[in-house]
Amino acid sequence: MIDINLLRTNPELVRENIRKKFQDKKLPLVDEILALDERNRALQREGDERRAKRNVYAKQIGALMREGKKAEAEEVKELSKQNNDAVAKIEAETAEVAEQLKKDMMMIPNIIADDVPIGKDDSQNVQWNTYLEAKEKPFEVPYHLDILENLGGIDLDSARRTSGNGFYYLTGDIARLHSAVLTYARDFMIDKGFTYCIPPFMIRSSVVSGVMSFEEMDGMMYKIEGEDLYLIGTSEHSMIGRFMNTTLDESQLPQTLTSYSPCFRKEKGAHGIEERGIYRIHQFEKQEMIVICKPEESDYWYDKLWSYTVELFVSMEIPVRTLVCCSGDLADLKYKSLDVEAWSPRQKKYFEVGSCSNLTDAQARRLGIRYKDSKTGKNVYAHTLNNTVVAPPRMLIAFLENHLQADGSVYIPEVLRKYMGGKEYILPKKK
Repeated sequence: MIDINLLRTNPELVRENIRKKFQDKKLPLVDEILALDERNRALQREGDERRAKRNVYAKQIGALMREGKKAEAEEVKELSKQNNDAVAKIEAETAEVAEQLKKDMMMIPNIIADDVPIGKDDSQNVQWNTYLEAKEKPFEVPYHLDILENLGGIDLDSARRTSGNGFYYLTGDIARLHSAVLTYARDFMIDKGFTYCIPPFMIRSSVVSGVMSFEEMDGMMYKIEGEDLYLIGTSEHSMIGRFMNTTLDESQLPQTLTSYSPCFRKEKGAHGIEERGIYRIHQFEKQEMIVICKPEESDYWYDKLWSYTVELFVSMEIPVRTLVCCSGDLADLKYKSLDVEAWSPRQKKYFEVGSCSNLTDAQARRLGIRYKDSKTGKNVYAHTLNNTVVAPPRMLIAFLENHLQADGSVYIPEVLRKYMGGKEYILPKKK
Protein backbone atom coordinates (compact mmCIF):
# COMPACT_ATOMS: atom_id res chain seq x y z
CA MET A 1 0.00 0.00 0.00
CA ILE A 2 1.43 3.36 -1.02
CA ASP A 3 1.55 6.50 1.15
CA ILE A 4 -1.73 8.45 0.86
CA ASN A 5 0.34 11.65 0.89
CA LEU A 6 1.96 10.63 -2.39
CA LEU A 7 -1.44 10.20 -3.99
CA ARG A 8 -2.61 13.56 -2.62
CA THR A 9 0.43 15.49 -3.84
CA ASN A 10 1.27 13.63 -7.06
CA PRO A 11 -1.76 11.71 -8.37
CA GLU A 12 -0.39 11.75 -11.93
CA LEU A 13 2.68 9.79 -10.79
CA VAL A 14 0.35 7.15 -9.36
CA ARG A 15 -1.70 7.08 -12.58
CA GLU A 16 1.43 6.72 -14.71
CA ASN A 17 2.61 3.85 -12.50
CA ILE A 18 -0.74 2.11 -13.00
CA ARG A 19 -0.36 2.54 -16.76
CA LYS A 20 3.16 1.10 -16.66
CA LYS A 21 1.71 -2.00 -15.03
CA PHE A 22 -1.01 -2.23 -17.71
CA GLN A 23 -3.76 -1.98 -15.09
CA ASP A 24 -5.77 0.83 -16.70
CA LYS A 25 -8.98 -0.51 -15.15
CA LYS A 26 -7.64 0.79 -11.83
CA LEU A 27 -7.21 4.38 -13.03
CA PRO A 28 -10.68 5.48 -11.79
CA LEU A 29 -9.60 4.44 -8.29
CA VAL A 30 -7.27 7.44 -8.10
CA ASP A 31 -10.09 9.98 -8.34
CA GLU A 32 -12.30 7.84 -6.12
CA ILE A 33 -9.61 7.73 -3.44
CA LEU A 34 -9.01 11.47 -3.62
CA ALA A 35 -12.75 12.12 -3.17
CA LEU A 36 -12.98 9.62 -0.30
CA ASP A 37 -9.90 11.11 1.34
CA GLU A 38 -11.34 14.62 1.14
CA ARG A 39 -14.67 13.43 2.55
CA ASN A 40 -12.87 11.52 5.31
CA ARG A 41 -10.89 14.58 6.37
CA ALA A 42 -14.00 16.77 6.24
CA LEU A 43 -15.85 14.30 8.48
CA GLN A 44 -12.95 14.24 10.91
CA ARG A 45 -12.94 18.05 11.11
CA GLU A 46 -16.68 18.18 11.62
CA GLY A 47 -16.51 15.40 14.18
CA ASP A 48 -13.76 17.17 16.13
CA GLU A 49 -15.76 20.41 16.15
CA ARG A 50 -18.93 18.74 17.37
CA ARG A 51 -17.08 16.70 20.02
CA ALA A 52 -15.61 19.97 21.31
CA LYS A 53 -19.15 21.34 21.62
CA ARG A 54 -19.98 18.57 24.10
CA ASN A 55 -17.87 20.24 26.78
CA VAL A 56 -19.30 23.67 25.94
CA TYR A 57 -22.88 22.40 26.28
CA ALA A 58 -22.06 20.53 29.49
CA LYS A 59 -20.65 23.69 31.07
CA GLN A 60 -23.63 25.78 29.92
CA ILE A 61 -26.10 23.26 31.35
CA GLY A 62 -24.25 23.18 34.66
CA ALA A 63 -24.15 26.95 34.93
CA LEU A 64 -27.85 27.36 34.05
CA MET A 65 -28.89 24.73 36.58
CA ARG A 66 -26.88 26.43 39.32
CA GLU A 67 -28.62 29.69 38.45
CA GLY A 68 -31.99 27.98 38.64
CA LYS A 69 -32.70 28.52 34.96
CA LYS A 70 -34.18 25.10 34.32
CA ALA A 71 -36.09 26.02 31.15
CA GLU A 72 -32.97 27.43 29.53
CA ALA A 73 -31.01 24.39 30.69
CA GLU A 74 -33.56 22.08 29.04
CA GLU A 75 -33.17 23.99 25.78
CA VAL A 76 -29.40 23.51 25.90
CA LYS A 77 -29.85 19.82 26.74
CA GLU A 78 -31.90 19.46 23.57
CA LEU A 79 -29.13 21.14 21.56
CA SER A 80 -26.61 18.82 23.24
CA LYS A 81 -28.70 15.77 22.28
CA GLN A 82 -28.93 16.94 18.68
CA ASN A 83 -25.17 17.45 18.68
CA ASN A 84 -24.54 13.96 20.09
CA ASP A 85 -26.83 12.44 17.47
CA ALA A 86 -24.89 14.27 14.78
CA VAL A 87 -21.59 12.98 16.24
CA ALA A 88 -22.90 9.41 16.12
CA LYS A 89 -23.90 9.81 12.46
CA ILE A 90 -20.55 11.39 11.60
CA GLU A 91 -18.62 8.60 13.32
CA ALA A 92 -20.67 5.95 11.50
CA GLU A 93 -20.07 7.60 8.13
CA THR A 94 -16.39 8.14 8.97
CA ALA A 95 -15.95 4.43 9.66
CA GLU A 96 -17.70 3.55 6.38
CA VAL A 97 -15.65 6.02 4.34
CA ALA A 98 -12.39 4.97 6.02
CA GLU A 99 -13.07 1.31 5.28
CA GLN A 100 -13.76 1.99 1.60
CA LEU A 101 -10.70 4.24 1.43
CA LYS A 102 -8.50 1.48 2.85
CA LYS A 103 -9.98 -1.07 0.46
CA ASP A 104 -9.31 1.17 -2.53
CA MET A 105 -5.82 2.05 -1.36
CA MET A 106 -4.94 -1.63 -1.10
CA MET A 107 -5.83 -1.99 -4.79
CA ILE A 108 -3.28 0.63 -5.87
CA PRO A 109 0.02 -1.00 -6.91
CA ASN A 110 3.30 -0.05 -5.31
CA ILE A 111 5.42 2.46 -7.23
CA ILE A 112 7.89 0.44 -9.30
CA ALA A 113 11.62 1.11 -9.53
CA ASP A 114 12.92 3.33 -12.32
CA ASP A 115 15.00 0.49 -13.76
CA VAL A 116 12.11 -1.98 -14.06
CA PRO A 117 11.62 -2.83 -17.77
CA ILE A 118 8.16 -1.97 -19.08
CA GLY A 119 6.28 -4.98 -20.41
CA LYS A 120 2.84 -6.59 -20.27
CA ASP A 121 3.72 -10.07 -18.97
CA ASP A 122 6.54 -12.51 -18.19
CA SER A 123 7.30 -12.96 -21.90
CA GLN A 124 8.87 -9.49 -21.74
CA ASN A 125 11.12 -10.14 -18.75
CA VAL A 126 14.78 -9.35 -19.45
CA GLN A 127 17.74 -11.67 -18.97
CA TRP A 128 20.32 -10.14 -16.65
CA ASN A 129 23.14 -12.69 -16.47
CA THR A 130 24.02 -16.39 -16.72
CA TYR A 131 26.08 -18.51 -14.33
CA LEU A 132 27.82 -21.73 -15.36
CA GLU A 133 27.65 -22.94 -18.92
CA ALA A 134 24.27 -24.35 -19.94
CA LYS A 135 25.17 -27.63 -21.64
CA GLU A 136 23.09 -30.07 -23.63
CA LYS A 137 23.42 -33.75 -22.79
CA PRO A 138 24.92 -36.14 -25.36
CA PHE A 139 21.88 -38.35 -24.80
CA GLU A 140 18.12 -37.80 -24.63
CA VAL A 141 17.02 -36.60 -21.19
CA PRO A 142 13.76 -38.25 -20.07
CA TYR A 143 10.86 -36.38 -18.47
CA HIS A 144 11.59 -35.89 -14.77
CA LEU A 145 8.87 -38.32 -13.69
CA ASP A 146 10.55 -41.05 -15.74
CA ILE A 147 13.88 -40.25 -14.09
CA LEU A 148 12.31 -40.36 -10.63
CA GLU A 149 10.52 -43.63 -11.32
CA ASN A 150 13.70 -45.19 -12.72
CA LEU A 151 15.42 -44.26 -9.45
CA GLY A 152 12.55 -45.66 -7.38
CA GLY A 153 12.02 -42.24 -5.87
CA ILE A 154 8.36 -41.32 -6.41
CA ASP A 155 4.89 -42.78 -5.97
CA LEU A 156 2.17 -40.71 -7.59
CA ASP A 157 -0.52 -43.39 -7.77
CA SER A 158 -0.73 -43.80 -4.00
CA ALA A 159 -0.75 -40.02 -3.54
CA ARG A 160 -3.70 -39.72 -5.91
CA ARG A 161 -5.60 -42.26 -3.83
CA THR A 162 -4.82 -40.57 -0.51
CA SER A 163 -4.88 -36.91 -1.54
CA GLY A 164 -5.71 -36.42 -5.22
CA ASN A 165 -3.78 -34.83 -8.06
CA GLY A 166 -0.96 -32.44 -7.23
CA PHE A 167 0.55 -34.56 -4.45
CA TYR A 168 3.29 -37.20 -4.33
CA TYR A 169 5.29 -39.56 -2.15
CA LEU A 170 9.07 -39.24 -2.39
CA THR A 171 10.97 -42.35 -1.34
CA GLY A 172 14.46 -43.72 -0.80
CA ASP A 173 17.47 -41.72 -1.93
CA ILE A 174 15.30 -39.14 -3.68
CA ALA A 175 13.51 -38.35 -0.41
CA ARG A 176 16.93 -38.16 1.22
CA LEU A 177 18.18 -35.84 -1.52
CA HIS A 178 15.12 -33.62 -1.00
CA SER A 179 15.95 -33.29 2.70
CA ALA A 180 19.67 -32.95 2.01
CA VAL A 181 19.15 -29.92 -0.22
CA LEU A 182 16.92 -28.23 2.39
CA THR A 183 19.45 -28.93 5.15
CA TYR A 184 22.32 -27.67 3.00
CA ALA A 185 20.31 -24.53 2.14
CA ARG A 186 19.59 -23.95 5.83
CA ASP A 187 23.29 -24.22 6.74
CA PHE A 188 24.25 -22.10 3.72
CA MET A 189 22.07 -19.23 4.93
CA ILE A 190 23.17 -19.59 8.56
CA ASP A 191 26.76 -19.26 7.33
CA LYS A 192 25.68 -16.00 5.64
CA GLY A 193 24.67 -14.68 9.07
CA PHE A 194 20.92 -15.30 8.84
CA THR A 195 18.92 -16.52 11.83
CA TYR A 196 17.13 -19.83 11.25
CA CYS A 197 13.40 -19.97 12.02
CA ILE A 198 10.55 -22.44 11.76
CA PRO A 199 7.33 -20.36 11.60
CA PRO A 200 3.63 -21.19 12.05
CA PHE A 201 2.19 -22.89 8.98
CA MET A 202 -1.20 -21.21 9.35
CA ILE A 203 -1.92 -17.48 9.54
CA ARG A 204 -4.94 -15.27 10.14
CA SER A 205 -6.70 -13.28 7.43
CA SER A 206 -5.26 -10.02 8.80
CA VAL A 207 -1.79 -11.31 7.97
CA VAL A 208 -2.84 -12.67 4.56
CA SER A 209 -4.27 -9.31 3.46
CA GLY A 210 -1.09 -7.63 4.69
CA VAL A 211 1.40 -9.75 2.76
CA MET A 212 -0.34 -10.03 -0.61
CA SER A 213 -3.00 -8.60 -2.89
CA PHE A 214 -6.57 -9.90 -2.92
CA GLU A 215 -6.06 -11.42 -6.39
CA GLU A 216 -3.01 -13.38 -5.23
CA MET A 217 -4.82 -14.58 -2.11
CA ASP A 218 -7.75 -15.96 -4.10
CA GLY A 219 -5.46 -17.81 -6.50
CA MET A 220 -3.14 -19.26 -3.89
CA MET A 221 -4.44 -19.67 -0.36
CA TYR A 222 -6.30 -22.57 1.21
CA LYS A 223 -8.86 -21.46 3.84
CA ILE A 224 -9.36 -23.58 6.97
CA GLU A 225 -13.08 -24.35 7.22
CA GLY A 226 -14.74 -22.63 10.18
CA GLU A 227 -11.54 -20.86 11.29
CA ASP A 228 -9.94 -17.49 10.63
CA LEU A 229 -6.86 -19.34 9.41
CA TYR A 230 -5.17 -19.96 6.07
CA LEU A 231 -2.44 -22.45 5.14
CA ILE A 232 0.67 -20.53 4.14
CA GLY A 233 1.73 -20.46 0.49
CA THR A 234 5.28 -19.58 1.56
CA SER A 235 6.92 -18.99 4.93
CA GLU A 236 7.46 -15.36 3.95
CA HIS A 237 3.82 -14.83 4.91
CA SER A 238 4.15 -15.84 8.54
CA MET A 239 7.74 -14.58 8.82
CA ILE A 240 6.77 -11.03 7.84
CA GLY A 241 3.54 -11.34 9.82
CA ARG A 242 5.63 -11.95 12.94
CA PHE A 243 6.41 -8.22 12.99
CA MET A 244 2.84 -7.04 12.43
CA ASN A 245 1.90 -3.95 14.49
CA THR A 246 5.36 -3.66 16.03
CA THR A 247 7.80 -0.77 16.29
CA LEU A 248 11.38 -1.97 16.26
CA ASP A 249 14.34 -0.10 17.65
CA GLU A 250 16.70 1.02 14.88
CA SER A 251 19.45 -1.10 16.48
CA GLN A 252 17.34 -4.21 15.76
CA LEU A 253 17.64 -3.65 12.00
CA PRO A 254 18.28 -5.29 9.70
CA GLN A 255 16.36 -8.42 10.58
CA THR A 256 17.92 -11.18 8.43
CA LEU A 257 16.02 -14.44 8.73
CA THR A 258 15.88 -17.75 6.90
CA SER A 259 12.97 -20.10 7.39
CA TYR A 260 11.86 -23.61 6.57
CA SER A 261 8.23 -24.53 5.99
CA PRO A 262 5.88 -26.67 3.99
CA CYS A 263 3.89 -24.58 1.52
CA PHE A 264 0.34 -25.07 0.29
CA ARG A 265 -1.02 -23.61 -2.95
CA LYS A 266 -4.17 -23.99 -5.01
CA GLU A 267 -2.21 -23.51 -8.27
CA LYS A 268 -5.33 -22.36 -10.11
CA GLY A 269 -5.13 -22.68 -13.86
CA ALA A 270 -2.12 -25.04 -13.95
CA HIS A 271 -2.11 -27.09 -17.14
CA GLY A 272 0.13 -28.81 -19.68
CA ILE A 273 2.94 -31.33 -19.34
CA GLU A 274 5.21 -29.06 -17.30
CA GLU A 275 2.40 -28.58 -14.77
CA ARG A 276 2.13 -32.33 -14.29
CA GLY A 277 4.68 -34.30 -12.32
CA ILE A 278 6.15 -32.21 -9.53
CA TYR A 279 6.52 -28.85 -11.31
CA ARG A 280 3.20 -27.41 -10.06
CA ILE A 281 1.88 -29.13 -6.96
CA HIS A 282 -0.36 -28.29 -4.02
CA GLN A 283 2.15 -29.09 -1.27
CA PHE A 284 5.90 -28.66 -1.17
CA GLU A 285 8.72 -27.56 1.13
CA LYS A 286 10.93 -24.53 0.85
CA GLN A 287 13.78 -22.64 2.43
CA GLU A 288 13.08 -18.91 2.34
CA MET A 289 14.93 -15.74 3.31
CA ILE A 290 13.47 -12.42 4.42
CA VAL A 291 14.95 -9.08 5.39
CA ILE A 292 13.39 -6.17 7.27
CA CYS A 293 15.59 -3.09 7.02
CA LYS A 294 15.79 0.67 6.83
CA PRO A 295 14.67 2.21 3.50
CA GLU A 296 18.17 3.27 2.49
CA GLU A 297 19.41 -0.33 2.86
CA SER A 298 16.82 -2.22 0.82
CA ASP A 299 18.57 -1.92 -2.56
CA TYR A 300 21.73 -3.35 -1.00
CA TRP A 301 19.87 -6.30 0.50
CA TYR A 302 17.97 -6.94 -2.72
CA ASP A 303 21.24 -7.56 -4.57
CA LYS A 304 22.60 -9.68 -1.72
CA LEU A 305 19.50 -11.88 -1.56
CA TRP A 306 19.29 -12.92 -5.20
CA SER A 307 23.06 -13.44 -5.33
CA TYR A 308 22.79 -15.97 -2.49
CA THR A 309 20.38 -18.10 -4.51
CA VAL A 310 22.66 -17.97 -7.53
CA GLU A 311 25.63 -18.93 -5.36
CA LEU A 312 23.71 -21.85 -3.86
CA PHE A 313 22.74 -23.30 -7.25
CA VAL A 314 26.21 -22.80 -8.68
CA SER A 315 27.65 -24.64 -5.67
CA MET A 316 25.36 -27.56 -6.63
CA GLU A 317 26.74 -27.31 -10.18
CA ILE A 318 23.40 -26.28 -11.70
CA PRO A 319 23.55 -23.58 -14.41
CA VAL A 320 21.23 -20.66 -13.73
CA ARG A 321 20.36 -17.27 -15.12
CA THR A 322 18.82 -14.16 -13.60
CA LEU A 323 15.80 -12.55 -15.18
CA VAL A 324 14.60 -9.03 -14.39
CA CYS A 325 10.80 -9.01 -14.09
CA CYS A 326 9.01 -6.44 -16.23
CA SER A 327 6.31 -4.10 -14.92
CA GLY A 328 3.36 -6.26 -15.97
CA ASP A 329 4.83 -9.33 -14.25
CA LEU A 330 5.19 -7.62 -10.87
CA ALA A 331 2.64 -8.35 -8.17
CA ASP A 332 1.03 -5.19 -6.81
CA LEU A 333 3.15 -4.92 -3.68
CA LYS A 334 6.48 -5.28 -5.49
CA TYR A 335 8.88 -2.42 -6.21
CA LYS A 336 11.14 -4.69 -8.23
CA SER A 337 11.70 -8.42 -8.64
CA LEU A 338 14.26 -10.77 -10.13
CA ASP A 339 13.73 -14.44 -10.95
CA VAL A 340 16.43 -17.09 -10.75
CA GLU A 341 15.94 -19.73 -13.44
CA ALA A 342 17.69 -23.09 -13.74
CA TRP A 343 18.77 -24.73 -16.99
CA SER A 344 16.70 -27.68 -18.23
CA PRO A 345 18.75 -29.95 -20.52
CA ARG A 346 15.55 -31.78 -21.51
CA GLN A 347 13.62 -28.66 -22.57
CA LYS A 348 16.79 -26.80 -23.62
CA LYS A 349 15.61 -23.70 -21.83
CA TYR A 350 15.57 -22.14 -18.36
CA PHE A 351 12.70 -22.36 -15.88
CA GLU A 352 11.98 -20.51 -12.63
CA VAL A 353 13.35 -21.94 -9.39
CA GLY A 354 13.23 -18.81 -7.22
CA SER A 355 12.11 -15.20 -7.04
CA CYS A 356 13.61 -12.24 -5.16
CA SER A 357 11.48 -9.18 -4.38
CA ASN A 358 11.90 -5.75 -2.82
CA LEU A 359 8.53 -4.50 -1.60
CA THR A 360 9.85 -1.22 -0.12
CA ASP A 361 7.32 -0.13 2.55
CA ALA A 362 4.18 -1.52 0.83
CA GLN A 363 3.91 -4.60 3.06
CA ALA A 364 5.02 -2.69 6.13
CA ARG A 365 2.21 -0.13 5.68
CA ARG A 366 -0.39 -2.89 5.45
CA LEU A 367 0.99 -4.70 8.50
CA GLY A 368 2.09 -1.72 10.61
CA ILE A 369 5.82 -2.59 10.74
CA ARG A 370 7.82 0.44 11.86
CA TYR A 371 11.10 1.34 13.51
CA LYS A 372 12.10 4.36 15.57
CA ASP A 373 14.55 6.56 13.69
CA SER A 374 17.39 7.45 16.06
CA LYS A 375 18.01 10.84 14.43
CA THR A 376 14.47 12.17 14.22
CA GLY A 377 12.78 10.10 16.93
CA LYS A 378 9.95 9.43 14.48
CA ASN A 379 8.43 6.06 13.74
CA VAL A 380 9.24 5.12 10.13
CA TYR A 381 7.87 2.29 8.01
CA ALA A 382 10.51 -0.37 7.38
CA HIS A 383 11.26 -2.00 4.04
CA THR A 384 10.66 -5.72 3.52
CA LEU A 385 12.30 -8.13 1.10
CA ASN A 386 11.98 -11.84 0.43
CA ASN A 387 13.68 -14.44 -1.71
CA THR A 388 13.56 -18.17 -2.31
CA VAL A 389 16.67 -19.96 -1.12
CA VAL A 390 15.52 -23.23 -2.63
CA ALA A 391 12.22 -25.05 -3.28
CA PRO A 392 13.03 -28.76 -3.76
CA PRO A 393 10.27 -29.78 -6.20
CA ARG A 394 11.50 -27.50 -8.97
CA MET A 395 15.08 -27.75 -7.74
CA LEU A 396 14.80 -31.56 -7.99
CA ILE A 397 13.81 -31.30 -11.66
CA ALA A 398 16.82 -29.10 -12.41
CA PHE A 399 19.07 -31.27 -10.26
CA LEU A 400 18.03 -34.55 -11.87
CA GLU A 401 18.23 -33.27 -15.44
CA ASN A 402 21.62 -31.60 -15.01
CA HIS A 403 23.25 -34.45 -13.07
CA LEU A 404 21.71 -37.39 -14.92
CA GLN A 405 24.29 -39.77 -16.35
CA ALA A 406 23.99 -41.89 -19.49
CA ASP A 407 23.53 -45.06 -17.40
CA GLY A 408 20.52 -43.55 -15.56
CA SER A 409 22.40 -42.74 -12.35
CA VAL A 410 22.43 -39.23 -10.87
CA TYR A 411 25.63 -37.52 -9.76
CA ILE A 412 25.75 -35.93 -6.28
CA PRO A 413 27.86 -32.73 -6.10
CA GLU A 414 30.45 -32.58 -3.36
CA VAL A 415 28.62 -29.96 -1.24
CA LEU A 416 25.71 -32.38 -0.70
CA ARG A 417 27.58 -35.62 -0.04
CA LYS A 418 27.89 -35.16 3.71
CA TYR A 419 24.09 -34.86 3.84
CA MET A 420 23.74 -38.00 1.69
CA GLY A 421 25.90 -40.33 3.78
CA GLY A 422 28.88 -39.84 1.50
CA LYS A 423 27.07 -41.01 -1.65
CA GLU A 424 28.49 -39.82 -4.95
CA TYR A 425 25.65 -41.20 -7.09
CA ILE A 426 22.01 -42.21 -6.81
CA LEU A 427 21.68 -45.47 -8.74
CA PRO A 428 18.69 -46.70 -10.74
CA LYS A 429 16.54 -49.35 -9.09
CA LYS A 430 17.25 -52.91 -10.17
CA LYS A 431 14.97 -54.17 -12.91
